[in-house]
Amino acid sequence: MADHNYTADAIKSLDWKEHIRLRPGMYIGKLGDGSSEDDGIYVLLKEVLDNCIDEFVMGFGKQIDVVSDGQRVEVRDHGRGIPLEKLLDCSSKINTGAKYDSEAFKKSVGLNGVGIKAVNALSSEFDIQSFRENETRRIEYSCGEPKSVDKKNKSSQEENGTLITFVPDPEMFKKYRYRNEYVERMLRYYSYLNRGLSIVYNGKRFRSKDGLKDLLNENLSEEPLYPIIHIEGQDIEVAFTHIEQYGEDYFSFVNGQHTTQGGTHQAAFREAMVKTVREFTKKNFDAPDIRGGLVAAISVKVQEPVFESQTKTKLGSLTVAPDGESIRLFIGNFLKEKLDNYLHKNPQTAEALLEKIQRSERERKELKGIQKIARERAKKSKVHNRKLRDCRVHLNTKDKNRFKSTLFITEGDSASGSITKARDVQRQGVFSLKGKPLNSFGLTRKVVYENEEFNLIQAALGIEEDLEDLRYNQVVIATDADVDGMHIRLLLITFFLQFFPELIRQGHLFVLQTPLFRVRNKKKTFYCYDDAEREAAIKTLGKNPEITRFKGLGEISPDEFKHFIGDDIRLDPVKIDAHESIKEMLKFFMGKNTPDRQEYIIRNLRFEHDIAGDDEGADEALEDKGNDSEPVDDSEAA
Repeated sequence: MADHNYTADAIKSLDWKEHIRLRPGMYIGKLGDGSSEDDGIYVLLKEVLDNCIDEFVMGFGKQIDVVSDGQRVEVRDHGRGIPLEKLLDCSSKINTGAKYDSEAFKKSVGLNGVGIKAVNALSSEFDIQSFRENETRRIEYSCGEPKSVDKKNKSSQEENGTLITFVPDPEMFKKYRYRNEYVERMLRYYSYLNRGLSIVYNGKRFRSKDGLKDLLNENLSEEPLYPIIHIEGQDIEVAFTHIEQYGEDYFSFVNGQHTTQGGTHQAAFREAMVKTVREFTKKNFDAPDIRGGLVAAISVKVQEPVFESQTKTKLGSLTVAPDGESIRLFIGNFLKEKLDNYLHKNPQTAEALLEKIQRSERERKELKGIQKIARERAKKSKVHNRKLRDCRVHLNTKDKNRFKSTLFITEGDSASGSITKARDVQRQGVFSLKGKPLNSFGLTRKVVYENEEFNLIQAALGIEEDLEDLRYNQVVIATDADVDGMHIRLLLITFFLQFFPELIRQGHLFVLQTPLFRVRNKKKTFYCYDDAEREAAIKTLGKNPEITRFKGLGEISPDEFKHFIGDDIRLDPVKIDAHESIKEMLKFFMGKNTPDRQEYIIRNLRFEHDIAGDDEGADEALEDKGNDSEPVDDSEAA
């Protein structure tokens, strides 16, 4: 039967700013409030900075000034300045810009003419001013609408360049704030990749002398087993070393863009690294033995890069230029020449590298028998992970929604039952734990196969051989907000830190926030995640609302749960501080109890006296926690 409502009137054409505001995720990923590094407000800043960096790369302007009070951001470069008569077009017309001219910007990050317009459309205030040859023009916008436009040039004594001031729209970005640590990390990366460039942020200067070598030195969590190998060529720079840890850790960049999800250049480096080492040592080592414990940074410059999304977190290009050689061949030839020469000239480094590979090989061979038993056990259970209720979309496929794939790791059947009934079966899977997992601190990789639960988690995630096969973009720990739930959370984080630290470093591990309270009357319901939200809800609803305190995930019905794991899901990313030694951190939190840890736990305990209304109970908990053989407060560990 025909749908009589489907007429010409149903077809709508949105102008550029309406489309960006209606579908912001297409342009900047998630919105967020600034508490996570991948929140949209940082993408807005990055889009503005990318234009400044492109000017520097082309040889114009050696300093960028950034000023922010946490809400308003001001960015001033000292490049050529946008041509004054094109200022309106460049800031408010999609597909307008100089970057379509490959001679003007051969290897720039932003190539589609969208970035700065997205910032304009998503900002309640957006002012842009260009300075060129003692003349200037300025335009003021609000949410993409011009409010004040200079139609004629004005005289100016300012240096050439562009000044952009913007305030992310608080209607789109709720209660947002720029965190200095995230902004500074972004600016540090820009300085590592652009030696000679100074970036001044609120008076603090970022400048790098040794590029990617500085980046690795800044981010190594353990002592390197040999001095960092730093090699460069035309349009490529690589730095790497090995440390005593499981897994691999990469910082990869394309035209200055941090590709957190990797891509063809990272895959090519991993392959070329293995091939070059095999040829140098004349031994056919397994790839995981060569790359185990590797920490590497790689930066390439590519003409007309193809990214898998507007946020440019994964490179999809196969060639370094539209008619050029493949990225695989380009990186392979570079390493074959430069790394081979380096290892021949530095025999002590080559020997330390070989010893690390041989240690990894011995450990892997010891694991072979255990792996075989684990695989046979999996076959006996009908090659089906009975603890896993899988979804249909996975990260290691070509599905357009693969970056939305999520696995919830839950405690107990009641919690997993609620999530399973409420989840989106297309992109959300559930893995149900049976009780508390083993404390894996100080244990070797053998435990991953000997312990059935760990082996099944590894199999569910698809990371037995390689993180490249990871099946979910988001791995979410979903436990109760009580002592046992916190402990389970810490045990799981310990497992991933011990054996799969790159899962955390690449931003795949999260903790699910669930509401502590439900506040409602007959007309309206509020779900509150903290005391402040509870008080605000009580104030809104007025006299005598019904207040429910959720003690566990199993108490939340599936109908309610769907609100907490849908579009408004709240996730806390699990992060490792760049300077934090994983070994020392795990030893402190998960090793044998020490007076230092007891003191730390007691000092960092928080109680909800106004909720429980029982100071005596809190004192008992304090005494109990302070003498527990395992830590229960993992907030700082995460």
